[in-house]
Amino acid sequence: MCKMIRILFLILILFLPNRTFALIEVDITRGNLNPLPVAVSPLSIDESSRQSFEKMLKKKNIGSEISKIVEFNLKTSGLFNPLNKNAFLQEPDIANLKPRFEDWSLIKAQALITGKVNFIDGKLRVEFRLWDVLGGKEIMALAFTTVPDNWRRVGHIITDKVYERLTGEKGYFDTRIIYVAEEGPKTRRIKKLAIMDQDGANNKFLTLGNELVLTPRFNPTSQMVTYLSYFKNLPRVYLLDIETGMQEVVGDFPGMTFAPRFSPDGKKIIMSFAKDGNSEIYTMDLENRIVEKITNHPSIDTSPSYSPDGKYICFNSDRSGYQQIYIMKSDGSNVKRISFGRGLYGTPVWSPRGDLIAFTKLHKGKFYIGVMRTDGSGERLLTENFYQEAPSWSPNGRVLIFYRETKTDDKGEGFSAKLWSIDLTGYNERMVKTPIDASDPSWSSLLSN
Repeated sequence: MCKMIRILFLILILFLPNRTFALIEVDITRGNLNPLPVAVSPLSIDESSRQSFEKMLKKKNIGSEISKIVEFNLKTSGLFNPLNKNAFLQEPDIANLKPRFEDWSLIKAQALITGKVNFIDGKLRVEFRLWDVLGGKEIMALAFTTVPDNWRRVGHIITDKVYERLTGEKGYFDTRIIYVAEEGPKTRRIKKLAIMDQDGANNKFLTLGNELVLTPRFNPTSQMVTYLSYFKNLPRVYLLDIETGMQEVVGDFPGMTFAPRFSPDGKKIIMSFAKDGNSEIYTMDLENRIVEKITNHPSIDTSPSYSPDGKYICFNSDRSGYQQIYIMKSDGSNVKRISFGRGLYGTPVWSPRGDLIAFTKLHKGKFYIGVMRTDGSGERLLTENFYQEAPSWSPNGRVLIFYRETKTDDKGEGFSAKLWSIDLTGYNERMVKTPIDASDPSWSSLLSN
């Protein structure tokens, strides 16, 4: 895995953090019921810069390509309605300097994004501006200088800044998703680790597929991944450094049911595995490899997930007679059941905001992805299907990614597994494109933090 390219330089030209002065803002609680009309103008570029980037990046107009990324991200969020570029009345270079707000009002735009691209000393410099069309004023302007190969990330970072300015929440676009790539017949699936940008671009396979891999999970820095793999039919927990490609065996845990997750500080992993005929939850200190047993109950305790502050753990257990969600302190004390609805609950995952727990629910033959508050109240089922599970949170706690399987026909054919996302409103559901079938997704933290 090649080393992640970093943003080299960031200039803040103007940023107005106080939302009370903004004339436009997006209601994040309403999903796509009334998305904000926004015009994303292609970034202007001089001819010399255009030719330089075309030679280096094989893109005819890198300014237009970056604006397409911003437009796609805003649209898929469900909160914005990017307007058709064919309706634009101003050229990009003119709009960037001083928009004619009446022209943009005419096409019903409420927000406008403009900018320009330059080739300077072998670097990519991008400037962009966010305008309040109704108020007739600039509300944000930023400039980035980075290596040319980083142009896609610049588009994601611009989207994050616009999203934050208009919603008041951090964005989630400059992120990656790791997942299990699958192909072949349902009974003989070849599975390998894969990673991609959150929009599906830059897909790369991290393993060869000669060993079964399951449930990859990012650490807090998004550089390290832990996953479960079977070596000679024995389960092993691995650590993989995405930046260097270095792989390390954490340990062999016969009978383990779920791959581990990292603690919020990245110093421990938490997992469940069977020992002495019983499935319990354990932690491992990654520095000294000391394993500590957290639960002690004759039931099946699985799927542990830390709260963002590391003080609590949610998990599922059948200690009440059937599978439900529980929380406990990180030392295993003060265990409390929080789910009491009908059906079976599994794969609980604590939101990075700390306010919700996502889960999979099986009831009357259907699978649901839902959320509830940490005390079990306010349960909401966001989506239902024949089979779906393994929700993972976006870093801002606004969107969930999961995977969904299709039914097979009488001959066992027609099977597929795809990644899907859904926001907390339950309205904005979409399929996330992957080169082949996909399952077990995990969403990284923001790369630009």
